[in-house]
Amino acid sequence: MTVSALTRPGERDRLIVKLGEIDWIFCLTLCLIAGAGGLMLFSINGSSWMPWAAPQLARFVLFFGLMILLALVDLRVWFALAYPIYGAGFLLLLAVLVVGHHALGAQRWLQAGPIQIQPSEIMKIGVVLALARFYHGASTRTARWSWWLLWPAFLILAPVALVAKQPDLGTALLILMTGGVVMILGGLSWRVITAGVLGVAALVPPVVLFGLHGYQRARLLTFLNPESDLSGSGYHIHQSEIALGSGGLLGKGYGLGSQSQLNFLPEKQTDFIFSALAEEFGFVGCVSIILLYAAVIFMALRTAYLAHSHFGRLAAAGITVTFALYVLINGAMVMGLAPVVGVPMPLLSYGGTVMLTVMVGFGLVLSVRVHRYSEVTSGKGSLM
Repeated sequence: MTVSALTRPGERDRLIVKLGEIDWIFCLTLCLIAGAGGLMLFSINGSSWMPWAAPQLARFVLFFGLMILLALVDLRVWFALAYPIYGAGFLLLLAVLVVGHHALGAQRWLQAGPIQIQPSEIMKIGVVLALARFYHGASTRTARWSWWLLWPAFLILAPVALVAKQPDLGTALLILMTGGVVMILGGLSWRVITAGVLGVAALVPPVVLFGLHGYQRARLLTFLNPESDLSGSGYHIHQSEIALGSGGLLGKGYGLGSQSQLNFLPEKQTDFIFSALAEEFGFVGCVSIILLYAAVIFMALRTAYLAHSHFGRLAAAGITVTFALYVLINGAMVMGLAPVVGVPMPLLSYGGTVMLTVMVGFGLVLSVRVHRYSEVTSGKGSLM
């Protein structure tokens, strides 16, 4: 399909043309990762489809259809909804503080009958959209350094503070890092970036000493010295490292992982499913999954590169950064290279909310690809 054909009046809006512009190899790669996740959930639950594998695969099929529908949504609609989506997510975060559902020592969810919503997941997309909209209309000078940058800083730090209060340090850090990367891609001055990095480094000691909850501080100390309490705070990492190491080159075989099958591995269906995969399929299995993740990230970044609009480029890049951070943080966490912060491996780990966030985000990425020649217009950068 040529550029001229895509840009002829009325041609781009035809459903068949839009479906043809979707990156189906990208979609297939997502299916392979989700399929591997479903098979692992089946294995670690004693070769049973319930209660993890079947619901997980059913959700993926549903969310995959949603992703394709969102890919057909015009990029100008995403642009118009950027601030409303952010605003809705922010209001829901405020609602969590008042009427949020308590579970596992945290207040992170809104309960409506059988439906449970985690607003922090909405903010992962809302922050990216809001920042992309701001920088789309910002001048180069404004993006480098000006008082207008207090607005994107607020867009990032306000939800980060609310999420950290729940407490959910992992999601708060993920939103903070994603927002920071989008600001850098938007054209932020390297002097400001350097000053910001030094400022964050200076804040780490007081935050660790006075700003963290007791269990969060214990996780950090365990990360620094995991052998200090192998039966207590260091148990998760210790069992994860045993699973990773015992898999060897080719693994013990499908359904034969002792750490997961005998329930030594904690949270084996969520945070530590990558460890279970390493035990059953070894180094080769881990590399295969990582290559699939790398392919998804590469194809999504290529979509960002091909987009004609600044909004499209930043939106696709921001969503891709969020996904990449999921993979990086979880991988480092299960290998003992980072503290345990409760960040799952996307599409591989069990969980509906995270999967929904990932698939909606990739719906936006595919929309950027389908409408990559669309021109998105705006007024003043700070408000549009």
